[in-house]
Amino acid sequence: MSDTPALLPVDEARARILGLCTPLPTEWVPGDDALGRALAEDVRARRTLPPWDNSAMDGYAVRARDLAGPLPVRLTVGETVFAGRRPTREVVPGTCARIMTGAPLPPGADAVVMRERTRAVPDAPDAVEILEAVVPGNFIRPRGEDAKEGDVLLRRGTPLGIPELGLLWAQGQGTVPVPRRPRVAVLSTGDELCRVDEPPGDGIVDVNAPALALAVRRAGGVPTLLGIARDTREAVQEALSRVEGFDVVLTSAGVSVGDHDFVKDALEALGVEQRFWRVAIKPGKPLVVGQRGHTLFMGLPGNPTSSLVTFELFVRPALRRLQGLEDVEPPRVSGRLDGRLSKAPGLAHFVRVTATWRAGELWAKPLGTQTSGALRSAAAATHLLHFPYDSSSLTDGSHVELLPLSWVA
Repeated sequence: MSDTPALLPVDEARARILGLCTPLPTEWVPGDDALGRALAEDVRARRTLPPWDNSAMDGYAVRARDLAGPLPVRLTVGETVFAGRRPTREVVPGTCARIMTGAPLPPGADAVVMRERTRAVPDAPDAVEILEAVVPGNFIRPRGEDAKEGDVLLRRGTPLGIPELGLLWAQGQGTVPVPRRPRVAVLSTGDELCRVDEPPGDGIVDVNAPALALAVRRAGGVPTLLGIARDTREAVQEALSRVEGFDVVLTSAGVSVGDHDFVKDALEALGVEQRFWRVAIKPGKPLVVGQRGHTLFMGLPGNPTSSLVTFELFVRPALRRLQGLEDVEPPRVSGRLDGRLSKAPGLAHFVRVTATWRAGELWAKPLGTQTSGALRSAAAATHLLHFPYDSSSLTDGSHVELLPLSWVA
């Protein structure tokens, strides 16, 4: 019997990885550095907003009951109230106030009539004719509509988008508590590799490390390139011994069963506890995950597209969870297959596709090559199509699950 461990289903592998991830320590950062990150604690409103009833339109502040009779109704204009100024007169029966959007509602008024539903009175410049009846509250933004002092404004774990940051800025909060960004070490392995600025000779340029570093940055992490380790146990172990202080360590290549695949052995020698090895997917089966202390080690396959796909399915969710985000599963949308696909059961395939809208549905066309070393199809892809492990064929027009790619420009 083989001692090779059974292949883990994709969802179970991701769940195990996320189970190793807890939000990193909190730091306070300026709001513009918090975009896309998660709140590390509940935030309560410091101010009631708006601080007073105010007008949602340019128009006239009125007493709604003054408009109950036959229309039009002529009212005397007592004053004009601009945004940023306080009213000085009460609206009494038979009067109104000209008011601008955002201006405080004068006392006595309970509604606003938009300017377009009024008419000037040529022979009475201090009067206006109201052309429609309104109910109390018409075009009024009430005090505390957006926030009341002391209320929980945003909960811990809330992703901070532009509106959320706007809420905080409106409260006078210029800095935000968020888990710090994950520090990620990126190491490539392989005798055949050279840097992009070196002549390749008989080798190939290392694409994985810089590509993974960009993916880390896009996922909110802070990448550090460790260079290229040659294909010896000693070289890989020496490179991996220099990862103190990192939250995540990513390697590419050296995790399969070849004679020069030393990453697993090097991790073991350094005291990294292996959590699992190999996932039931294509591309990306030889994925190894381990942990030492609070540092997560993830050995990705060496083929460039395999490396990117496994990052998308496993590393990106982990980096997001470390940043306190709760909904970290890869997003999924429904679509239809434009073409046919077939495979043997047993592995879930993640097929690179280009998806376009037709007649209100998203149609996914598989790209010409699906080999794991081909970056050209990764560059053309907009989504990954999930071809389930227990399926052997998908027919033209089949309903399919699509994963939008974070690496798309």
